[in-house]
Amino acid sequence: MDGRSTKHRATTAATVAFASKGVAGTSLDGLAGELGVTKQSILYHFGSKEGLLAEVLETAAYDLLEVLDQVTAASPPGWDRVEATVRAMFALAVRRPELLGLLREVNRLGPPYSRPIIAVLQPTVDSAIGHLEQAMLNDTFRRSDPRLVLVSAYAVVTGAVGDVEVLRAVGLEVDIRLAVQVRRTVLGFLRAALLAQ
Repeated sequence: MDGRSTKHRATTAATVAFASKGVAGTSLDGLAGELGVTKQSILYHFGSKEGLLAEVLETAAYDLLEVLDQVTAASPPGWDRVEATVRAMFALAVRRPELLGLLREVNRLGPPYSRPIIAVLQPTVDSAIGHLEQAMLNDTFRRSDPRLVLVSAYAVVTGAVGDVEVLRAVGLEVDIRLAVQVRRTVLGFLRAALLAQ
């Protein structure tokens, strides 16, 4: 097995582990055992658990950025872009739930863990705020603070698609049918909150 595949496998396994067990609950010994490699081979590539986490966070940030940039390039401003973004985030949650779990863990931990993701996503966040602000000035969206709208939309979407345990706690069984229903509900909520009547 070459070094590149070990590094890639370690990054992939660590993303899942950090998302599901948290940073504190993830050990290099456990990852090494799961991968069938030595802890030293992980340390060779990343130097430390913190180095591995930094690599995981950077990779996740760029993966998320790629999805958001594709949506922005493919959808016109206004409601269509909001809807396309929500749909893309739900698709990402189904395809790669560990990314949203990782975001949840990073939000919980705060700085310094959140800084790398914020640094990568900041231009996209600024663009989204500008998009919302322009739609509000054009009376396409209701006037309010675009930053608060963006934070609220982020919280609703990531909470709805990323917190499986909350869904189970209220008696909802997580499957593709539920994901479609939740997406429809979230879009209805955002439509009612944003669109001027």
